[in-house]
Amino acid sequence: MATPQLLSDFIRTMMLLAPSAAVLCLILGGISLRREGGAAAVVGGNFAKWMFWAIVFITLPGLISWFPSFGVPATLPSGGIGTGWMANLQSDLTNFMNNFVVTRLATSLAAFFVLRAILDTVEGGHPLPSILAAMFLLAVQTTLNLIKSYNSGGQFATANVLDSLWNYMAGTICPIAAGLAIMGAIWNFVTRRPLMPMVGATLGLLTVSALWKLVTAMM
Repeated sequence: MATPQLLSDFIRTMMLLAPSAAVLCLILGGISLRREGGAAAVVGGNFAKWMFWAIVFITLPGLISWFPSFGVPATLPSGGIGTGWMANLQSDLTNFMNNFVVTRLATSLAAFFVLRAILDTVEGGHPLPSILAAMFLLAVQTTLNLIKSYNSGGQFATANVLDSLWNYMAGTICPIAAGLAIMGAIWNFVTRRPLMPMVGATLGLLTVSALWKLVTAMM
């Protein structure tokens, strides 16, 4: 029995909206960075959860391709959306996410987090969580493009993206974060706060790849 046209178009619509869902996950992840305190939320918090779901939405076809090996038929329909109102809905939602959420809303949220960083400083708090959230929100489109570039499209696409992001974080993000930690150490010195945690964070971030290799070698 052939799949009804309406059902096929619905599946096509959901698959084409998956990148928009990934964008929404990235926005929520950026907000979680500030709500959970910044750097500590990168691993194990809501930020990591939203990042994972963004990767899942981007690599969804690869995950679905596992279903036939479990005995579940899951052939994705090819071609465009034949139902007019579904095609218009998909186009409108995609344009809304790209032109409003990413271009305008994320930028406005980042500006508010910069203001929050100033207010945190005035209240005696640390501005770093708000600054990290603002930087991430401004780079939502870049992050999405980075995830897409790591997507191999195969059954192991999700794992490949996670591995590639780990390498990118260890090789690119961690050295930048180490520089921010040095700035935090200077800030703590000026405000007469404990200095050694920031110094330890700097050393750890600069040697994270070596520490990982040491752990794997010990196993």
